[in-house]
Amino acid sequence: MASALLVTLFTLVIKGLQYLYSHNVAHYINSEFLSRLLIPIIGVLVILLLAKVTGYKYLRTGIPFVLHRLKVAYGVIPFRNTFNQFWGSSIAIASGFSVGREGPAVHLGAACSSYIGNKLNLPFNTVRTLCACGIAAGISASFNTPIAAVIFVMEVILREYKVHIFIPIMIAAIVGSTITETIYGPAHQFEFFDKIQLDLLHYPVLILFGVILGVLSFTFNKNLTALIQFSSKFSLSKRLLLAAAVTGLIGAYLPPAIDTDLHISILTDSSFDSAYFLVALLLAKILMTIIALGLGIPGGVVGPILVIGAISGVAAAGVISGSYASPDLAVDMALMGMAGFMAATLNAPLAALLAVVELSNQIEVIAPAMVVISTACVFSGQFFRNRSVFVMQLEVQKLLYRQPPIEKSLQRIGVLGIMQSNCSVMENSDEQHLISEYNASDGQQVIITKTADAKPKFIWHQARVSEDNVVSSFDQHVLIPISSRATLSEAYSALKDIRKGGVYVYHDSPDKFIGIVSFAQIRKYLLEGTTSL
Repeated sequence: MASALLVTLFTLVIKGLQYLYSHNVAHYINSEFLSRLLIPIIGVLVILLLAKVTGYKYLRTGIPFVLHRLKVAYGVIPFRNTFNQFWGSSIAIASGFSVGREGPAVHLGAACSSYIGNKLNLPFNTVRTLCACGIAAGISASFNTPIAAVIFVMEVILREYKVHIFIPIMIAAIVGSTITETIYGPAHQFEFFDKIQLDLLHYPVLILFGVILGVLSFTFNKNLTALIQFSSKFSLSKRLLLAAAVTGLIGAYLPPAIDTDLHISILTDSSFDSAYFLVALLLAKILMTIIALGLGIPGGVVGPILVIGAISGVAAAGVISGSYASPDLAVDMALMGMAGFMAATLNAPLAALLAVVELSNQIEVIAPAMVVISTACVFSGQFFRNRSVFVMQLEVQKLLYRQPPIEKSLQRIGVLGIMQSNCSVMENSDEQHLISEYNASDGQQVIITKTADAKPKFIWHQARVSEDNVVSSFDQHVLIPISSRATLSEAYSALKDIRKGGVYVYHDSPDKFIGIVSFAQIRKYLLEGTTSL
């Protein structure tokens, strides 16, 4: 709920900023030439001022940064970074840059959830799940697409399907959608579409269109990541000002390209009956998106991707018709373009399919969209080795996003879930006393002694049992302290060199002993998938 409300506030701030210079929110076609030229430049100056105040040099935000933080910090995101994401992205979108809301929605949802998890001192593996829930709530609140939000989180963010995290993510998406419907009503962005008219006779054309989208997605991803890598040698101010200049010039001469929320109904308007116009608009939108995101303008990529796909579809409809396409065919092909281009660019076919279904509120879109999505993904992946644009961004920015299989597996289980709490902590280390204490508990107690040092240590006395089941002596292991929020990954890292003994779990302070996790437990989990001894 907190994540959804924060994302809703973000949307309201964007509209409020747009009202400062235009009463026709998110529609620049009727704006004056000079306004379209200067608004992006003014927006960048404000973003740079905020970056200077917060001390952030690189403005790393959005989905790639969240993917990185999920791997290295269980989704915990710095506050200053979140502050820059909220205000930087709202100003960028309000200024007409070709960036979307979903990147900030993911970032803000993750940041809000991780903040709550930290305040509640939840285990880190739980914070990661909570972070995924916040992302789902944020996307659902931003677009009112709960099913697509769930699949997007599983397919793009977590990149895995696990039942134990599927349910909380679904609940979070429902909450986000409910909040959006309460504030804005139940309408979807593109539900004005009529029933899809495409049939089996159009499928050969859809396959060819999917091939074109596959090539276009590879070209888009390759140029975007190349620009990110090339521009990293320049200062932030130079990069953002160049992006503002390009956006302002294109917007001044081609106003529909700078619209922050380009409706497909605009594309199918009879006044845009020129194929040259649609091609020019497509190229302008691709260029503006690559320039904005490649040079560091804060914002998301999914929104522009959907617009680029829609323009491609309308242009393809014109080619099919041999002239200006009928509105019905143009709308149908626009939906196909949105689905295919999003799927191939993000390498997320299921998320793209469900996003288009929910945005259009048309179940009939599924079959033809699957044809386009399958063709686009297979062609771009097999012939061009195209991958998710987020993964490619992480690689050129040298941000960690992969983990060794052992670490990835161990991070799923918190130490609280498997620790042995049946411990007897004593200050008397006399061996005979320890043996009697062990025998009195029928071997059920874990014997721990605490030293009387200024910084006390906890020592695990592991019983040596003879063949006739008699305790003769103890092996002593100095336990390594580890927070109750840690996972088995941190415990394994502490023990992997000595490969014996264990760690003791504490709460708040290393003096507050609450249980132990042995290396034998971790080893048993890695070999057999169980932590019970």
